[in-house]
Amino acid sequence: MALKKTNFKEDEEAIFDNAVIYKRGEYWHMRMWLPKEHKYARFSLKTRNKSTAKDKAELHYHELKVLEKSGKTYFSQTTKMGVEMYLEERKIDVASGIIVKGRFSVIRTHLNHWLDVIGKDTKLKELERTDCANYFYERTKTKKSIPISQSTVENEQSTVNAMMKWLHKRGETYIDSFDFKKLKRIDKGADENRRSSFEDHEVDAIKTALAEYIADAEKEIDLTGNYSKAVTGYYLGFSLISGLRRGEQLQLRWCDVEDMEHQEARATPFDLIRVTVRGETSKVRKTRKLVVKDFGYYVGLMRLKQKVSGEKVKERDLRAWLGEQLMFTTTGKSPITPRAIGYHFDKVLEKAGITHLDSRDLVPYSFRHYFITQRVNSHLPPQIVAEMCGTSITQIEKTYYHTTEAKMVSNALADYDYVDGVLVPKLK
Repeated sequence: MALKKTNFKEDEEAIFDNAVIYKRGEYWHMRMWLPKEHKYARFSLKTRNKSTAKDKAELHYHELKVLEKSGKTYFSQTTKMGVEMYLEERKIDVASGIIVKGRFSVIRTHLNHWLDVIGKDTKLKELERTDCANYFYERTKTKKSIPISQSTVENEQSTVNAMMKWLHKRGETYIDSFDFKKLKRIDKGADENRRSSFEDHEVDAIKTALAEYIADAEKEIDLTGNYSKAVTGYYLGFSLISGLRRGEQLQLRWCDVEDMEHQEARATPFDLIRVTVRGETSKVRKTRKLVVKDFGYYVGLMRLKQKVSGEKVKERDLRAWLGEQLMFTTTGKSPITPRAIGYHFDKVLEKAGITHLDSRDLVPYSFRHYFITQRVNSHLPPQIVAEMCGTSITQIEKTYYHTTEAKMVSNALADYDYVDGVLVPKLK
C-alpha cells in the first residue's frame, strides 16, 4: 500500500512505499503504516544523522515486513497482560466454585515465575514453541541459590501451557503450548512414594509440646502475640488429629464441627467429634464427613474464644453461640496466616525436640501425611482412607501404601499364627 501523503516537509522523507522518517527536535524518528492492523508503527531512531536514520529505518521496515508475511502482527498483548487476562478468568472460576482460592494462589505464583523467565514485556504473538526449552535450567538457576524441586518446575510448566492453550483459543498467541524439554525421571529408590511424616514417638512428643505451648500463651493471653500463638497451637493440634488440608481447615466454621457424645455420659468431654468439610472449601469440590478422636483442641479453643470475648455463655451453648464464625481466626474475619502457621510449627517442633527438619522436609502438611499413614498402617481399606481424607483411591495406593518395616513383617507373617508362642502355618 503506497503512502497517501505525497507532499513532505523539509525534515520528512519517504522510504520504500509506506514508511516515513521525520525529524522531531534534533533526532530522527520513523513511522510505518500497517494496513492489516490499521495503525502506525513508530520508532525513535536515536540519531541526529539522516543517513544513519535511513539505515536504521530500513532495518525496522524489513523486520515488520517479515512479520507481515509470516502472518504475525506487530501490535499484540504482552506476556504480563496475557497473565493478567488469564488470572481474571480463573478468578471467575473461584467465584463459581470450580477451583478454590488456594489453587488460584498456586496458579498465580507459577505464572509469576514464568514471567521472570520469559520477560514481562515480551509480546505474546512473538512467542515461539522453543522459547521455554531451557525453562528448567532458568528456574533452578536462582540468585539466592534456593533449591527448587523438579516436581515444582513440572507443575509450573503444566500451568503455563494451560494458560497458553487458553490464550491461543482467543487469538492472542500463534502457539498453543511450549515444547519444554523432557526431564529425567527422578529415581528415589525404595522411598519414591514416601511422604515426609513423623514417627509415633515424635507425635507423642509433639502433643506434649503443644499442650505446654498453648498453656504458656493462655497464661498471659492479653500480651501481644499470645492470642495468635494459642489459636495457631490449637490449629496445629486439630490438623494432627483430622488430617485436613490447610485450605479446608482454615475455612472451618464452628457449625462444621460437633461433639458426638453427651458430655454427661463420660468423664472427658468432646472425645469424639464429627467434622464436615464443605464442598466449596475442599480441593476436590466434594463434601465429606469424618469422625476423629479429639485431645482437647476443639473444646480448648472454644473456651479460649469465650474467655477473649468476655461473654458469659454456658459450655453446652458455646457451639451455637460461635455458629458461623471461623474457628481458626484472631480477627473474627480472616483466618490465621500460613506464615503464622509455619512460624509456630517450627517453634513447637523445636520444643518437642524434633531434629533435621530441613533434610526430612517436615512442614505443617506433614501432619496430614502422618494422619493418612496411620490409617493405612491400621489396615483400613484404601477406599475408606480416600473417603476420609478427600482424595482418590489411586493416590492413596500410589503414595501411602509404601513398604515399611512393620508392613513387611505383617506381610511375612500373614500365613502364620502364634500357637503356644510358636509360629505355625495357617490351615488352608
